[in-house]
Amino acid sequence: MSTAAAPPPGRPRDRVVSGPATERAVNVLAPNPSAMTLDGTNTWILSEPGAREAVVVDPGPPDEGHLRAVVDTAGRAGKRIVLTLLTHGHADHSGGAARFAELTRTPVRALDPRQRLGGEGLTSGEVIEVGGLELRVVGAPGHTADSLCFHLPADRAVLTGDTVLGRGTTMVAHPDGRLGDYLDSLRRLRSLTVDDGVRTVLPGHGPVLEDAQGAVEFYLAHRAHRLAQVETAVEAGHRTAPEVVAHVYADVDRRLWPAAELSVLAQLEYLTEHGLI
Repeated sequence: MSTAAAPPPGRPRDRVVSGPATERAVNVLAPNPSAMTLDGTNTWILSEPGAREAVVVDPGPPDEGHLRAVVDTAGRAGKRIVLTLLTHGHADHSGGAARFAELTRTPVRALDPRQRLGGEGLTSGEVIEVGGLELRVVGAPGHTADSLCFHLPADRAVLTGDTVLGRGTTMVAHPDGRLGDYLDSLRRLRSLTVDDGVRTVLPGHGPVLEDAQGAVEFYLAHRAHRLAQVETAVEAGHRTAPEVVAHVYADVDRRLWPAAELSVLAQLEYLTEHGLI
């Protein structure tokens, strides 16, 4: 889920991808567009070229047509889905997981035990290998406590779920999500771009981003800017989260204010913990 808004000047350029996004990643877009989900949820099919086995990341909402479209897309490419992974437990990413497991007869692996179906958990730093494909699990709490990213080193890409979106910015879903954790996760992603050569962001919503480092730097700068705005708003006498949202997010679509309020609660908590308000 996002708190998407029109990107300010300096936002990295992106491209809309429907179908193949990299050599190993194919996107199937779920038909659940909204202010919170942008164009819809991106379901990713990952496989090594020439291999018959595939992994699916985030089957999406419980939409039968979409779930079957994912299976059919893999099948037309000669792929058999053998594993399902979740970036986190929000229903627009995981709501269809149980039905998808029935359709594909695959286990569903996730960080949160409540989201797992016939499979093991996931741990940060773990390497998953399927049909020659290598996928590295990256812990990314912040948007939610159970958020993960998946590093696809062969394509110099990272699947970010809701941690980094293809358009706009994401919310920190307080109280489950925490701003300090989220900032640490963004710095972890920045290290992937600097130290591991990651160039491409394959997000949970919105278009593919070709400048991964620029995208992460933008998110870090945006968070610092919003945090400063919230601190200033509190100093000006706006004490409650709704008051701060109305002051700081006045330029954001009001439909997104409930999500913005969660982020503000996380920001207020962060400022309080660090003795800044």
